[in-house]
Amino acid sequence: MAAEVSTSSSDQPDHSLKSGVLGLFDSTIMGIAGSAPAYSISATTFFLFGAVGYGGPAALLYCGFFMFGIVFAFNYLSRAESHAGASYAWVRRALHPVLGYIAGWCVIVSAIIFMVIATFPAGSSLLSLFSDSWASNTTAVTVFGAFFFLLMIAAVAAGVTVTVTVQIIMSCIEIFLLLLFAGLALFHAHHVTGFSWHWFAPSIFHSTSGNTFWAGALLAAFYFWGWDVTANLNEETKNAKKIAGYGGLLGALVVFLLFEVFTIATNMVLTKGELTDQNNSADIINKLGQAVWHGQGGKLIVVGILLSTVATLETTIIQVTRTLYTMGRDHTLPKGLGTTHRVRKSPITAVVTVAVLSLALFVASSYIGSIYNILSDGYNAIGLQICVYYALAGLAVVILYRRQLFKSVGNFLFMGLWPLLGAIFMTVLFTKVLPGLNTTTKWVGLGSIALGIVPMAWYGLGLGKILRKINLQYGSQYFLPVTKEDRHAAIETLEENL
Repeated sequence: MAAEVSTSSSDQPDHSLKSGVLGLFDSTIMGIAGSAPAYSISATTFFLFGAVGYGGPAALLYCGFFMFGIVFAFNYLSRAESHAGASYAWVRRALHPVLGYIAGWCVIVSAIIFMVIATFPAGSSLLSLFSDSWASNTTAVTVFGAFFFLLMIAAVAAGVTVTVTVQIIMSCIEIFLLLLFAGLALFHAHHVTGFSWHWFAPSIFHSTSGNTFWAGALLAAFYFWGWDVTANLNEETKNAKKIAGYGGLLGALVVFLLFEVFTIATNMVLTKGELTDQNNSADIINKLGQAVWHGQGGKLIVVGILLSTVATLETTIIQVTRTLYTMGRDHTLPKGLGTTHRVRKSPITAVVTVAVLSLALFVASSYIGSIYNILSDGYNAIGLQICVYYALAGLAVVILYRRQLFKSVGNFLFMGLWPLLGAIFMTVLFTKVLPGLNTTTKWVGLGSIALGIVPMAWYGLGLGKILRKINLQYGSQYFLPVTKEDRHAAIETLEENL
């Protein structure tokens, strides 16, 4: 198990996470907050419409189907090993240590990129409540975005109990506001475009101009991304081998329904001109709010966006800091990252590291290009990284449990076929969209993954020790070949928790 390749939390009682804190409701809320329905709808709908026109509901439906294969993969992988690194640990055991490291590194770089681009809407949403001109001022957006980011850093540093309490309050208000405005939009007296079942048909992609289904699917993958934070919290969850997976499943189901409802509502309420105006690229849901409830009432939806943005910043910080913590604990990154606060039991070194790095990147990016370009390139770059580590997780569960697949229909469907289809879909999606992406997106998406080769060589191959004239055996044990006994132990644990 994890202790065979790392310095486990039991070996270092002063540097372990706080166990047994989260229940099923808490885990579900974290899964919803991780996908950030209000934020994702507001920030990405413009780009989704630009990619597939009125085919957004279909792109979300088909991508959602395959995404649930990955959700089931995480569910079953967590039943064999509760590890805050999630795919970083599971892919290592099932496939190869190098692939496991790449999966973990993709989580880190995608989270850091996201924290940079998500901070823009946080500042913009708050300022739009008071002045539209302030909301378009780069300096003001930067200052207020950084302020909210630091608030979330403080909440995560305070410990998982405080984090979850904040999430429950924010997410419940967000969901209430989303349901309120969904009802107002669907039953609005003056729809610009009538509802059509054709929006769900595969043929919709042939009738839209510009890009095809695959461009929309990449954005749809970004919509759903984030529910897997429940897996990174499994060391802090009660009955983690079951509840962490169930929380991810329930969270993903809720956000899927919200995404579909709001994409339909957007198609019906907003004009094509509003959906293609670059000035609305990060503020489309505010337009929807004003269309169905003009005036101050319509601005309530902005509160939902703000809460959602802050909530997803918090869950993303959790995801990246837990991954950094486990890598530090395994000595595949500086071991100082594997330390926790003695009282709060939060990975304090990882939290501070993420805060400094993300803020520096956020401030720098604010002044090197338009917000439209930063958001567009950022979403697509994250989409590529999502494809990599989700595909590896989907394949891992099939390989690791291949002898259990034919023991029942449920095993075959939810542990084998569906995750495999999800892994294949993510792989095909990656190869389909890559040629059409601009150079910046490729450099950000692929270049940041390639950066992981440096620490992998330093810690995995013992390069740092070699340079100090100490021999190769001092590389991290994480990179040692996985034994057959270790894989069998995972299978036995799985069978106990089915």
